[in-house]
Amino acid sequence: MSNEIYRQINQISMELRLPAFRNDLDALVAKATKTNAPYEQLILELLQTELETRLINRKKAQLRIAGFPQLKHLQDLVRTELPADAVEKLPVLETLDFIKSGQNVILGGSPGTGKTHIAIGLGIKACQAGHTVLFTTVSRLLTQIRESHSSRTLRSLEMKFEKYDLVICDEFGYISFDKAGAEMLFNHLSLRTGIRSTIMTSNLAFEKWNDVFGNDTVLTAALLDRLTHKAHLVNMNGKSFRMKETRKMQQTKK
Repeated sequence: MSNEIYRQINQISMELRLPAFRNDLDALVAKATKTNAPYEQLILELLQTELETRLINRKKAQLRIAGFPQLKHLQDLVRTELPADAVEKLPVLETLDFIKSGQNVILGGSPGTGKTHIAIGLGIKACQAGHTVLFTTVSRLLTQIRESHSSRTLRSLEMKFEKYDLVICDEFGYISFDKAGAEMLFNHLSLRTGIRSTIMTSNLAFEKWNDVFGNDTVLTAALLDRLTHKAHLVNMNGKSFRMKETRKMQQTKK
């Protein structure tokens, strides 16, 4: 290959933003020359390398954009320690079919039983499968809604919220809302009903959700109806992982 052609290829690949194509060019040209491979094969291998690199980078970007507080993978779960209902339903959830059908997942039960780990693990797997994911806590989401409402950018936030293939709302029930906050959260979550999937984690039983919504029975019933319709309900009541770890540490020190 002449220096001028090589220079032009490099220049064009830079303008087209094809770094893998440019980086592998020398090695593949040398390989093609040595094996007398047809030019079509050379072009195909260069394009395949570029595509694979872009897919890897896209998945990394999706993980970063999702905003996971930490990376907790499903394979890291000690499944024998999970509540029985989670052990039974996790294989179905791992297929991610609930995302394709726009179904919700409600992980409800005792603190420290693996709700957030499962939610993040499913979120990571969804990112790796090419889905767009957002992780947030309910309190953070409500703060964003309030701020957007004040700055008159609420519709922009709603449009972004609607488009995620999967939204994970962690820690429902840690704080209660006033009437205005409850209505804002209800309206926001309702945007995804029957269209996109939401995973909700909560330490509260459904009959206690009314307390979080300021004892607004009608609003609570409406939200529960939307969130639980055709949803996967996972009973996460059981012994806390954190308590077990603490006891093991105490026994080790003795």
